[in-house]
Amino acid sequence: MQNIVNEVESKCREAKSAARKLALISTEKKNNALLNMADNLVRRSAEILAANEKDLTQARTSGMGAAMLDRLLLNRARLEGMAQDVRAVAALPDPVGEIFDMRTMPNGLRIGKKRVPLGVIAVVYESRPNVTIDISALCLKAGNAVVLRGGKEAVHSNVALANLARQAATEADLPEGAVQLIQSTDRAAVSHLLRMKDFVDLLIPRGGAELIRYVSQEATMPVVTGGIGVCHIFVDRSAQVPQAVSIAYNAKVQRPTVCNALDCLLVHADVAPSYLPLIAREWASAGVEIHGDKRALSILAPLPSLKLVPATDEDWGKEFLSLTVAVKVVDTMDEALEHIERYGSGHSEAIVTEDYSSAMRFLDEVDAACVYVNASTRFTDGGQFGLGAEVGISTQKFHARGPLGLKEITTYKWLIFGSGQVRP
Repeated sequence: MQNIVNEVESKCREAKSAARKLALISTEKKNNALLNMADNLVRRSAEILAANEKDLTQARTSGMGAAMLDRLLLNRARLEGMAQDVRAVAALPDPVGEIFDMRTMPNGLRIGKKRVPLGVIAVVYESRPNVTIDISALCLKAGNAVVLRGGKEAVHSNVALANLARQAATEADLPEGAVQLIQSTDRAAVSHLLRMKDFVDLLIPRGGAELIRYVSQEATMPVVTGGIGVCHIFVDRSAQVPQAVSIAYNAKVQRPTVCNALDCLLVHADVAPSYLPLIAREWASAGVEIHGDKRALSILAPLPSLKLVPATDEDWGKEFLSLTVAVKVVDTMDEALEHIERYGSGHSEAIVTEDYSSAMRFLDEVDAACVYVNASTRFTDGGQFGLGAEVGISTQKFHARGPLGLKEITTYKWLIFGSGQVRP
């Protein structure tokens, strides 16, 4: 136990020391670190994939499900995608040092804000080893040191990737200790990390509901929570049916194991008889299982080769993370909005409609981080939003919401310029 405490405390202290220096590092050096990182992801792919295979072998032996295995998997294409995301972050403007909201007061004081790093960001995450690189790149570009603690299922992958990120930073003359990985897989390491408020300025959990709940309840420092995505698409009565089929298919099938995949399809009763058979056939070709309410099943039951299951109360508000979707027929937009309000997680919600008033009402009334009109929920992603990558997706309302990019992991300080003013 003492070894765990020592590891956590020493790495948090080193990160805090590095953060003070990193805040003053030039954009050029930070970008060099990121470009080194991107190059090494491709150059050292064999080494990384060998480490990942160790994790995959252990995960398969332990009986890990297909959804989690997909999150754990690295391959050449995913490494190249990670490298591309890192280069995209390097190409973004550096938010640190930006002066904004400058104004002159009646007494002559010039007052404004300067964007500065948060300091040390700690991230506790599960399964996805790409998070190690995404977060390291974003934190370094925004001038933050980072303390990473991945899950035991990805420990070999995370060690290889964190070593790569650390080496890339060192080669670019960034401060030692800017990237830290807690290697202990004991849960006590997380418990102790949550008490490091003197060294960690912000903590972000990325994983399942149990992890996020535990971190939110136990952390002594500010926490940004999110990542649980119960995502809905409402097909309105005026929807273009082919477009609605394409959107719902993409949102469910393109990558079903992620938080922005479709979980529940709501279909207006006026369009359900023509629309549901079309989307059901498309889903069937991909092996999707449909948990439908009575009205949806009455339309779909006569069709052959569909995987149909009567929906239960547990299917509403469930994040499936698999090729499973809940389907409900509704009579009005009010009913769809009420369903989303009751069962949504505040992540991503979409409407397919050709009615401008319906679209605007949906945008106005749905309370979620990302609200779409005529597009797949799969776009809720830092890379797709032009952020390069993300440190997480926040479903809370303070201090940031949706994909968290560079600006969301900075803060600001007030700058006041005077010429001898004193307060009367």
